[in-house]
Amino acid sequence: MAEASLKEQLNDAVKNAMRNKDKTRLTTLRMAQAAVRQIEIDERRDLSDEDVLQVLDKMLKQRRDAASQYDDAGREELGDKERAEMVILEEFMPDALTEDDLDGLIRMTISSTDAQGMQDMGRVMNELRPQVLGRVDMGHVSKKVRDALAS
Repeated sequence: MAEASLKEQLNDAVKNAMRNKDKTRLTTLRMAQAAVRQIEIDERRDLSDEDVLQVLDKMLKQRRDAASQYDDAGREELGDKERAEMVILEEFMPDALTEDDLDGLIRMTISSTDAQGMQDMGRVMNELRPQVLGRVDMGHVSKKVRDALAS
């Protein structure tokens, strides 16, 4: 039997959260489902696992930013709520890449695209994005690619 799609995994997790009466988990998962559904309606298409990963990655980034803003404002309880939601969303993300794995992927991609310098940054990033999506912060990837192309 094929592995369930990310959308199916989200649906199953919502059902389990309802059964377990886990309010925080249920609310967070329903937000994720709503974000996925909204894009499907707006674009009139079914989202692939990669598309769902992009949605979840964006939600994680929003929560990371909000948590740091709440912490800076001295509102730790709200920051903790954001971090709790991040833990739930991270369950659906692929395993994180190590720095060594990321460096290897960047070197391979630069080599396979024959990138010569900064003018090829977009091409390298487009090739790399599907391989690292949801596994590492894209801002970090961008910085490392820029450094690699500059040297």
